[in-house]
Amino acid sequence: MTPQPSTISTSSVSDQEVNRWILENMRDYYYWNDKIPASPNTTLKPAEFFKSLLYSWDATARPDGDRFSWIQESADELKASLNGESKTDGMEFQLYRPAGTDDIYGKVLYTHPGSPAAQAGIKRGDIFYKVNGQKLTSANYSQLLYGDGSTFTYGFAKLQDGKVVTTDESKTVTAVVRQENPILMDTVYTIADKTIGYFVYNQFVPGPNGSTVNTYDNQLDAIFGKFKAKGVNELIIDFRYNPGGYVTSATNLASLIGRGVDQSKVFARKEWNKTLTPELEKQYGKDFFFDYFKTKANNIGGNLNRVYVLTTRRTASASELVINGLRPFMTVTTIGATTYGKNVGSITLDDKNKKIKWGMQPIVSKSFNALGQSDYSAGFTPSIKIDELLTQDWKQFGDINEIMLSEAIYQITGARTARRAAAPQESATVISSSITQKAGGSNMFDKAPVLETHQ
Repeated sequence: MTPQPSTISTSSVSDQEVNRWILENMRDYYYWNDKIPASPNTTLKPAEFFKSLLYSWDATARPDGDRFSWIQESADELKASLNGESKTDGMEFQLYRPAGTDDIYGKVLYTHPGSPAAQAGIKRGDIFYKVNGQKLTSANYSQLLYGDGSTFTYGFAKLQDGKVVTTDESKTVTAVVRQENPILMDTVYTIADKTIGYFVYNQFVPGPNGSTVNTYDNQLDAIFGKFKAKGVNELIIDFRYNPGGYVTSATNLASLIGRGVDQSKVFARKEWNKTLTPELEKQYGKDFFFDYFKTKANNIGGNLNRVYVLTTRRTASASELVINGLRPFMTVTTIGATTYGKNVGSITLDDKNKKIKWGMQPIVSKSFNALGQSDYSAGFTPSIKIDELLTQDWKQFGDINEIMLSEAIYQITGARTARRAAAPQESATVISSSITQKAGGSNMFDKAPVLETHQ
């Protein structure tokens, strides 16, 4: 008998039964399963019970602890969001709080093409300070922006002489359920004697939610086919707002980039918990713990000695997996801010009998590259540090004068496309981002491995 993750077969499910399902699966799969309390309180509500099982991160007491596992009441909604489908107005933003005030300002990172926000003319770099007539503050921003509302009227501000000045301009948008294509844009620049490929990739998703076709992976293959045909010999990857996603998509992308890689070369090695490891090795063999590069016809690694990656604190998980996985094969130069620091992977667990509606995303493994490196739990420190500030004038993606892209082009060509001005003096603190609400922030595996019943 070989069941998938533990199931409950009763037609009416109590909290205690949900908790039993949670506990059985966590004891099997959780990376820190040896830290689960011996006798947890099963009378708690499921979300609280799940949290009570975690080996939670603490900077002093548990610096190796868990920052990433989560549970969601609807497994269907969890899986949809992991595949880029959500209810959204299509505007991704970052929130800033100026020093000495409770005021909050939002700055638009990008809008999804064709979304309500894009159709309303909202674009990267726009600043807003009101939502539905209320000025954003530390006390109300979470409810106004992340609450249950569907229609948002944003009141906008502008930059004037390096300062944020409020205006009377407003735009109203209504959230809809939509699928985000993770490939925002791609282009090729010819500058001096360099042919530079550039693309913006915002989530590792193989295809639309519910699809059996790897539409987005195939689109990336086609982009690299274009890069190859045009003789691209330098590459810039924009992972600024990519919180992660599926390992299969990360492997696919890395296989298009890596120099001298093929299906015999290790992209990543996964370390599972000590009780599960021998069971997995027995059932699947030692190769189960390795992700190998693919042999890709559109690989451009033969023309590359290095790759440049644009990063922020929102660059996480599978994005970092690609950076780490390429390091043994070529020089990887990061430009921007320190990445998030997620060197662990997760799986989606749900009840295959559909009696329990909950879904959980526990951490189940730690990731290493071909050289055994996994030294980025605090993030990758950028080779060239550039911050995106509230009081900067942000250019659009693909504009060669955009601050991070222009720096990458300078590093490649030695010629500046834009003057590198000193960063404005700013004391605003980043406090939140819509990117952190996206569910892609995991090195996710397609499915949980089947476990044999123990006798």
